[in-house]
Order: sequence, then structure tokens, then C-alpha cells
Amino acid sequence: MQLFYEPNFDSSSKLISINSEESRHISKVLRKNIGEEIAITNGSGLLAKGVLKSNHPKKCEVEVVKFEEKAPADNYLHIAIAPTKANDRFEWFLEKSTEIGIQEITPLLCEHSERRVIKQERYEKVLQAAMKQSLNTFLPKLNKLTLFSDFINYETKHNKFIAHCEDGPKDNLSKVIGDNNLIMIGPEGDFSQEEIQLALTKDFKAVSLSESRLRTETAGIVACHTVNLIQSL
Repeated sequence: MQLFYEPNFDSSSKLISINSEESRHISKVLRKNIGEEIAITNGSGLLAKGVLKSNHPKKCEVEVVKFEEKAPADNYLHIAIAPTKANDRFEWFLEKSTEIGIQEITPLLCEHSERRVIKQERYEKVLQAAMKQSLNTFLPKLNKLTLFSDFINYETKHNKFIAHCEDGPKDNLSKVIGDNNLIMIGPEGDFSQEEIQLALTKDFKAVSLSESRLRTETAGIVACHTVNLIQSL
């Protein structure tokens, strides 16, 4: 099954008009013909299966045959992570974490951050492509670039963790995760001492992801995989 993304439909829709970008891919790249089967998700758990009624490159239309409502995950994973200096490495994290399973991502601006501007629209496209490739019907929420000092003051009921490289007492992440988790991962230069101490005063728990020192994007993937693996047992 090949999956397409169109956010503007719900379970009452009988005819779905697909956005121009996806329509061009359907008609010009894949050369889908009228009458062929099409699967579409709105990124919120709803899967529509239908037949192509119009294959115009600016607006394809699909007549719905049936809907499937996917249940959200029992757990919730939010990773706040500093974007890497090399943009392709951060996009790799976005892609792989979406494939593994993540609900929310916040790009974090820290004291040692080397990337201080992000391409929000480009990152959204990466998430959408990864969602479709993995046949997932839930699109992760991507927040705007947020200052560390602002982020740690957000009210949340999640279990809160900070993964840093400094010496000191830390729990292994796999031993302390719960059903809803928020994990902060710092930039290439790690969190500053002040940021670490401030996070600890805000009830973040220090955790270890590995015995090795990991790159930022690798740490994000390890955290994502660890949470999903433990919660699947």
C-alpha cells in the first residue's frame, strides 16, 4: 500500500480533494489512472481508502470506499532536542524517530547550540514523508524553535528527563520511563552546567542513554527506540 497525506478531511467526507503537491505526485510522477485504489491519511489517525475519480495534477479527487480509525499509542513521547549544525543529520533524526514512533518534537535553542535557525516548513515535509513511508497514520507534532529557558517552564504531566554528558548520578533511561515521557537532549557541545542545574530544579531527572558518548541525533534515536521498545514489552 502506498500512502498519501491530506490533512483536510474527516470521517464524514465522501469525496476527498487532495492538495496540489500530493496531486502532482499522484498524476505526474506515479501516473495513477482514474479508477485506481488510493489510500490517504489526515495525519490524525484516520485512514481513507477509495478510488481515484480525478487525476488532475493540481487537484486529484478520491471517492471514499471506507474509513479505518487507528487508535493512538497508549504512551506519549515528546523529545526536545537541539538541532545539529549539519542540517541533514537533524533531518535524519526527524525521519527515523517518526518511523520508530514519536508524538511530539521540540527543536531546542540552548546556550551551546550551533544551529540557531531552523527550516520549519522543510522539517514538516520530512515528517510527512517519513509518516507515509512507514504507513503511519499519525503525524508527529513539530513545535517551533524554543529557548531552553522558556521550555523548562512549560507545565506538563509527563515524566521529565534530561540526557547530558556531565559526570554525576544518573538513571538508565530504560529503568525509569513511564507511559508519558519528555526527554531533553542537548547540542553537540552538551547542555551548559547552568542549564543542567536549572533543569534539575524544575524536576527533570538526569538519565543515561548509553555507556558511549553519542552524537545529538544518535542520542535522539536511542531515546526514541528505548522508550518504544520498553513500552512494547
